[in-house]
Amino acid sequence: MVHDLSLSNSIINQFVAELRDVNIQSDRMRFRRNLERIGEIFAYEISKTISFELKDVTTPLGIANVPVLGEQPIVGTILRAGLPLHTGILNYFDAADNAFISAYRKHHKDGSFDIKLEYVGSPSLENRILILCDPMLATGSSMVMTYKALMDKGIPKHTHIVCALASIEGIEYVKRNLPENVTIWAAAIDEELTAQSYIVPGLGDAGDLAYGSKL
Repeated sequence: MVHDLSLSNSIINQFVAELRDVNIQSDRMRFRRNLERIGEIFAYEISKTISFELKDVTTPLGIANVPVLGEQPIVGTILRAGLPLHTGILNYFDAADNAFISAYRKHHKDGSFDIKLEYVGSPSLENRILILCDPMLATGSSMVMTYKALMDKGIPKHTHIVCALASIEGIEYVKRNLPENVTIWAAAIDEELTAQSYIVPGLGDAGDLAYGSKL
């Protein structure tokens, strides 16, 4: 299942517009904050899919019977670009367990690249809800590789893949290569990928815009 939040008018479209805008995205702090705010919106939407239970809460004047989360998810992120999105989700699921994965593109002189995965730190995923975030879902190959690497930690009962921008090609690749109990959440979906597998119109390199360029 794919949820494209850009299909309805909401404040998330304003945040995506600022992420894309070359005159605004040069402000790194605002770029990170917009990713964080998008993560908060995704967390709110995903919370509607999680089980709740009733809890008696003592107030100064009596007892209130309130529905609260029946379980906490595991929030995982692909370093480094996923950190602001991760923070936004964690702002709402503040008692969640966390997972961190180092995956990056190893570029070659001929313009091709391989996906390298060097580090996975995660609690047991067995029968848990996993929220896996990366701001850009381009080809989908790094997300699929990350998911399969995490399966060494157990099989989640459901996985939510969260991204600020996705390509149609990336979504189709994920759908072909991951099981049916995976839901994709995107703030916007673009149609085109360049020969270097960058999303068009996209927004550029999310990691560099958030944290500065790297060698």
